[in-house]
Amino acid sequence: MEPEDAINVMGDPLEQCSTDPLTGFFRDGHCNTCAADQGSHTVCAVMTAEFLAYSKYVGNDLSTPVPQFRFPGLKPGDQWCLCASRFLQAHDEGCAPMVNLAATHKRALDIVPMRVLEQYDIKASEA
Repeated sequence: MEPEDAINVMGDPLEQCSTDPLTGFFRDGHCNTCAADQGSHTVCAVMTAEFLAYSKYVGNDLSTPVPQFRFPGLKPGDQWCLCASRFLQAHDEGCAPMVNLAATHKRALDIVPMRVLEQYDIKASEA
């Protein structure tokens, strides 16, 4: 499994998403991806209580720890490499989390339009 080029949605080098909790398809702290990443874990999302509840409701419980997989469970404020299709689904349902565009892999654009990602840019909301 060879990772694709580590380039973000803005065409710059991909920044780190999170090492605490450790995220990414490769569990390297980055939203790197490859052909084997069927879920396209490419969107660096900032968890919210609303999104975590939504994700659990649609069948992907991200808040409950799973110690055997060294998964601590996510809480609001944690950054996590989210599947691009789940992000788009949450957007369509009105509960998408904010995203760190600098840490979101360019492959996310295969699924999520840039104009949608920009609506959730955490850096723009801080300005």
